[in-house]
Amino acid sequence: MNDADTELAMLKHHGDSDLVAGAIDLAVNVRARMPPAWLRRRLAEADLAAYPDQRDAVTAVARRHARAEQDVLLTAGAAEAFVLIARAFSPRRAVVVHPQFTEPEAALRAAGHPVERLVLRWPFRFDGSGIAEDADLVVLGNPTNPTSVLHDARTIAALARPGRLLVVDEAFADCVPGELQSLAGQASLPGLIVVRSLTKTWGLAGVRAGYLLAEPAIVERLARAQAHWAVSTPALIATRECSQPAAVADADAWATTQAAERSNLAESLAAIKGVRVVPGARASFLLVRTPVPGIRQALLGYGFAVRRGETFPGLDSSWFRVAVRDSVTSARFAAALAAVLAAAELPAPEGISR
Repeated sequence: MNDADTELAMLKHHGDSDLVAGAIDLAVNVRARMPPAWLRRRLAEADLAAYPDQRDAVTAVARRHARAEQDVLLTAGAAEAFVLIARAFSPRRAVVVHPQFTEPEAALRAAGHPVERLVLRWPFRFDGSGIAEDADLVVLGNPTNPTSVLHDARTIAALARPGRLLVVDEAFADCVPGELQSLAGQASLPGLIVVRSLTKTWGLAGVRAGYLLAEPAIVERLARAQAHWAVSTPALIATRECSQPAAVADADAWATTQAAERSNLAESLAAIKGVRVVPGARASFLLVRTPVPGIRQALLGYGFAVRRGETFPGLDSSWFRVAVRDSVTSARFAAALAAVLAAAELPAPEGISR
């Protein structure tokens, strides 16, 4: 395997690869292990003998974001959206802002497109600078995986211009009460593509349900690159049902509750000697640095699986991502991390201050 293949393999690493049988899953940042009961009932009603019909799901997504139906493309999870972008367009200068979800860069590289990286440093906040003026494709997550940082929507919107695709990964936007800083409703920004996922909030990783929002010409071009019947009937049902007002309200209530759980976990971890937690987290996970590289192996010994950091460009093995769970689980995890670090010598990580 050459260096390019090794790098692509690193980009294709995801949290499910860090799971170990019997360990508590803090590596995969989904809300729950399965969808809520009402959604499971809807999925059980699916007519699996009929070919998928997208119309009701497209209408529901369009209404949810106050967009025209021509602005909606349903996808087999957010990951398919990135593959379609890489297939349908041939950027001369693509820039991906890191650390972030690695699938967009992996898709671009797999399609043969050169990719430049803008690597943010602590505390990983994007201020709009560093993007080349002639970049014709820019990719940024908001809130960003794995940093959990929520960037200012106006700063991101300022990157939009004719001749440039601006791809904003909003897979975790519904982790933010009121979906603050979302650009999903902005139909007038040239070249904007907003990618959304139903995987995280609704426990639907196995169903592969997602969509993107863009101007009709972009949607049409991406649709031509998509296989026929690419989105299954269960995914269409999930998309339709999770876009209804009651479901959106339920997700928002969860986001408010989760914000309190996240704050408590962040405080508990930051109180441990030598531990740094990226401040201002707004998604369903935290990015953590310790002075002990590769600590995830030791945490497995205490029964906890976390997402390794070194496969994200800009991070190394001293970083890990941890999902926010209930207060009891979080307290147990904080105690385990403290125990792992207690016997180690703890030099302060370089380049970081509180």
